[in-house]
Amino acid sequence: MHRFLHLFLLSLIMVMSSPGRINAQEGFVQVKGEGFIIRGNPYHFLGTNFWYGMNLGSRGPGGDRPRLLRELDRLKSMGINNLRIMGGSEGPDSAPWRMVPSLQPSPGIYNQDVLNGLDFLLSEMHKRGMYAVVCLNNFWDWSGGFGQYIVWSGEADKIPYPPPSPGGNWQTYQEFAAGFYSNPKAQALFEQFIHFIIGHINPYTGKTYRDDPTIMAWELANEPRGINNVPAFLKWIDQTAGFIKSLDSHHLVTTGSEGDTPSPSTAGNDFYLDHSSKYIDYTTIHIWVQNWGMYNPADAEHTYGPALKYALNYLSDHEKIARQLGKPLVMEEFGLSRDHNVFTPGSPVTIRDQYYSSLFKAIYERASINKSVVAGCNFWAWAGEGRADKAGDYWKPGNAFIGDPAHEPQGWYSVFDTDTSTIRIIQEFARKMNSIGK
Repeated sequence: MHRFLHLFLLSLIMVMSSPGRINAQEGFVQVKGEGFIIRGNPYHFLGTNFWYGMNLGSRGPGGDRPRLLRELDRLKSMGINNLRIMGGSEGPDSAPWRMVPSLQPSPGIYNQDVLNGLDFLLSEMHKRGMYAVVCLNNFWDWSGGFGQYIVWSGEADKIPYPPPSPGGNWQTYQEFAAGFYSNPKAQALFEQFIHFIIGHINPYTGKTYRDDPTIMAWELANEPRGINNVPAFLKWIDQTAGFIKSLDSHHLVTTGSEGDTPSPSTAGNDFYLDHSSKYIDYTTIHIWVQNWGMYNPADAEHTYGPALKYALNYLSDHEKIARQLGKPLVMEEFGLSRDHNVFTPGSPVTIRDQYYSSLFKAIYERASINKSVVAGCNFWAWAGEGRADKAGDYWKPGNAFIGDPAHEPQGWYSVFDTDTSTIRIIQEFARKMNSIGK
């Protein structure tokens, strides 16, 4: 009798410790059907991009923990409970137009102050019931990304930087970055980092990252594009996502893709194929009507209407494909400049407010439908109380972090804590998104 009781208790422990059971108990974000759930309840969100969070949490240069706590409190008071953050950045810190200090200044060497900043950020998010989408790499150069891994592999001496580098060319850079998918040494260095970060123990929580429910998902990279290397790109998505799953059975994995950009054939993107891997749990899109040439702030009267129509159609088109895939959809980047492309805090945001209202409304209405694949969105990007030394200039080490990365004019897409009209819109729709299914 005692032996049978022992076997029963042992089997019960095994059931209780299975990945699915742990996820349900500990509050990991999961996919059920075509949507997200937490502890069995539907999860929808209106979040933001807070890419610089780990640097703001650093104990070293660039860190400002009192400000970080204020920003998290502001965002929570607005109803925001989902932050898309960078969880990887590569040196050297002397490279131009980078978020520095970097987390990994050289292969396998980690800046302990920045790493501790990521620990601190995640622990404080947990206290506030917030979830993180952690981006592990970057197609673009502003965090080091693919280009830096290629240089570290020894295949190139330097990165052919795109604008604002003098003489920089976007196509030249993209073809260089896409070489990452065919570079075994560069990929091995990245997988070394993935192994490190997933197994890292957060000193503030005592948990490894793989066991931390604050992390909603691991994202392969920011805006990966296949460009002229599509077969290798698709293979890389499947293999890298599978590698993450082999190390971490609790967390979701996604691509970080823009979707089918206005030129999918030249960008090398196919929304369906890019998210077809069994290891990819949900789909992502980014919508950039201004960057893609649909909207001109100098001629808002004639270009805003068509740009908004394009954005809504882009959302609808990708929603249909996500439904075919049977996977949730998150619109994790979108933004618009201030009126007349002015960068100064306090200047009008009339058109941006219209745009935010329209896209938030579209997301909410779709997410409200039973069994909808549309699950959430993250606007780009939260600047909060941060201010540029000079609006419109490029970021330099020692400047305050705001919503615009170092290679972009500071104040371009940033939402500041003084943008009260925009904040009211965010609050309204965050409340609505949070109430779905409740």
